[in-house]
Amino acid sequence: MNLRFLKSVIPLPTFVNATQKVSLSILLSSAFLSGAAHAELGYAEKEELKFGFIKLTDMAPLAIAYERGYFEDEGLYVTLEAQANWKVLLDRVIDGQLDGAHMLAGQPLGATIGYGTKAHIVTAFSMDLNGNGITVSNDVWDEMKKNIPNDSDGKPVHPISASALKPVIDGYKAQGKPFKMGMVFPVSTHNYELRYWLAAGGIHPGYYAPARGDTSGQINADALLSVTPPPQMPATMEAGTISGYCVGEPWNQQAVFKGIGVPVITDYEIWKNNPEKVFGVSRDWAEKYPNTHIRVVKAMIRAAKWLDENNNANRPEAVEILSRSQYVGADYDVIANSMTGTFEYEKGDKREIPDFNVFFRHHATYPYYSDAIWYLTQMRRWGQIAEPKSDEWFMKIAKDVYRPDIYAQAAKALIEEGVMTANEFPDFDKEEGFKPPQSDFIDGVTYDGKHPNDYLKSFKIGLKGDDQI
Repeated sequence: MNLRFLKSVIPLPTFVNATQKVSLSILLSSAFLSGAAHAELGYAEKEELKFGFIKLTDMAPLAIAYERGYFEDEGLYVTLEAQANWKVLLDRVIDGQLDGAHMLAGQPLGATIGYGTKAHIVTAFSMDLNGNGITVSNDVWDEMKKNIPNDSDGKPVHPISASALKPVIDGYKAQGKPFKMGMVFPVSTHNYELRYWLAAGGIHPGYYAPARGDTSGQINADALLSVTPPPQMPATMEAGTISGYCVGEPWNQQAVFKGIGVPVITDYEIWKNNPEKVFGVSRDWAEKYPNTHIRVVKAMIRAAKWLDENNNANRPEAVEILSRSQYVGADYDVIANSMTGTFEYEKGDKREIPDFNVFFRHHATYPYYSDAIWYLTQMRRWGQIAEPKSDEWFMKIAKDVYRPDIYAQAAKALIEEGVMTANEFPDFDKEEGFKPPQSDFIDGVTYDGKHPNDYLKSFKIGLKGDDQI
């Protein structure tokens, strides 16, 4: 029994009055008992919604919530619409053309602090963990392999450090040639993961200097990074415009299938179980439609659980859905190559990575403050945040943007309805929004979200303390 059904059998004014005045003892049937519990949340203030996404496999919670009827279960009638690029997507959320969207984890943070388009965006739902890779052209790979040891089977030892790329870049410099790589957006996870990997291997990825009007991110850079929309990455590399890129799936596997490049590392190997995308809405929208927002999160939690359920048993069906033209629109086999628990590096070198895409395990859907703070530290490290900030500032921004309180309301409603159980979520009575200190980074540096400035001081390359460009 859901709210939409109750509204269909009870006129809305009567329904609202009933939820206020009729006691549970009158609603004797199990169906109406369920409906009453649902009514405690309140009906959706806005039922017809339009959500945006980019053609990447990690938009899956939106597609699954739509295809399996989870949005409709909440009385929501949703249209999903692919967007041209991340900037267009964000602008359309800000101006109200979209009610919400699949966003880069850094987008709500960047918008809220005014890096790029200024607007207060919030997120109450983390869409996934991991899911990205770094791919280089065949020519670059041939040179990198000379610097990478092989295992007993004659295959490259993983994870591959960017130190294997450094001699290649040095060779470009000696010839007076720039080494160019693509990433999807200045505040994207891909930008920060690519920069992290490069810097860990001794390659400077460059600084931003917004106070000086320089938003290229290429000051002092050994590798020049620039923006390319995800679906265009393989073709841009094939044309020779860039020599490598960091992007989400299926665009790394597309390079393998087309025979134009080799994925050298996944973000799972750069930072194990890193937060990747979020579902973002404007703060004004969240305040105007609080019940709608909670119901959207409920539907997406259910979708995320379905995607990881029974050890990824539903992934083949999910791949079929995502391969449709209205969603990702890539070939089934290309999407399945990473979505079903494997990842192919060099052609024929397919390895088991069951957690390459995580949608629900490890509390993947919970919007942790510590995740937000990590992205803010990287904005500071590379100059997007130009001036020193206190630890308290990092915390304030994280709490302004990440909304675990809204998530908890959605989760508790699902628990109350018997759709999910409490042990599938963090302990909301004790959860403070911080993961324990994490050391699963490629460089072994430990990240503690409660001490962002100390974390920044641990890096050889990057701004820290009072540094400014």
